Amino acid sequence: MPAEAGVSADELAALDAMGAKGTWAVDGVDLTVSNLDKVLFPARPDEEPVTKRDLLRYLGQVSGAMLPYFAGRPCNMVRHPNGTDAGGFWAKAAPKRAPEWMTQWPNEDAAKDETRWYVVVDRPATLLYMANLAAVEYHPWTSSCATSREPDWALIDLDPGTETTWEQVVLLAKMHQVALDQLGLQAGIKVTGKRGIQIWIPVEPGLGFDDTLAWVEKLSIMVGNLVPDLVSWAWTKADRGGKARLDYTQNIRNKTLVGPFSPRAADGAPVSVPITWDELDDPDLAPDRWTVRTLPARLADVGDPMADLLGLHQQLPPL
Repeated sequence: MPAEAGVSADELAALDAMGAKGTWAVDGVDLTVSNLDKVLFPARPDEEPVTKRDLLRYLGQVSGAMLPYFAGRPCNMVRHPNGTDAGGFWAKAAPKRAPEWMTQWPNEDAAKDETRWYVVVDRPATLLYMANLAAVEYHPWTSSCATSREPDWALIDLDPGTETTWEQVVLLAKMHQVALDQLGLQAGIKVTGKRGIQIWIPVEPGLGFDDTLAWVEKLSIMVGNLVPDLVSWAWTKADRGGKARLDYTQNIRNKTLVGPFSPRAADGAPVSVPITWDELDDPDLAPDRWTVRTLPARLADVGDPMADLLGLHQQLPPL
């Protein structure tokens, strides 16, 4: 099944009709699911908690829009088997009992103590299989399995500090928008589902991570120097004096940002959502505005503002 097809209404209805566990015929496979009524995300005020069934339903609903950002790439995930109010862990290695139909990628450059086999989330069944293992966040590599040392996205992470207001994060995003417009670059913007904003810039083939890292660092310094009262370059939050960090260091092989439409490990199951640049002026915009319950309606209404950037090749102009 191509990623764009997603999960059908009949398949979703079968999930809703199922008891606490069972075999779900979805995406051409028989998927064993369990603990469907277990709460994975505690409730936010005036909302209901989010169960594993809710998570599976959401991922099925948005898989057609979500998977083009993941197909053909290794994926790092965050799992919370006991819910997001309990401890979680990064899951990079493919499950030991992964089904034969699940695509895996061998990282031949892995050191002895590093992950060798990664999951490639290239179909709805893989996404749903991992969600049944309580994978609640999905972080795709910015390079493909075929060219794992050549990123096709350059990333700008607006990471707020403890004293950074949402209005200041929006201001930093708008400053980057002006800079990118002057450079003639198209870029996508999305709220993170927690406190920040990310900017994704599609780039041409052949660049290395050193190239995108150096370019984003230069751009970040140019923007940050205009508002030194808002930005710190200290590595740890404790040393930033409450200021934001323009984190260019995400442009390293096997360092990732949360993918478009991925849930976040937080109460209410907020989602990282692509937005239009004009939406930065929306007074109701918030980084955790949409959840697994509300995002499908937005997606049906406005679509994916970043979709046109998939596969776009752009040169990064000199700075």
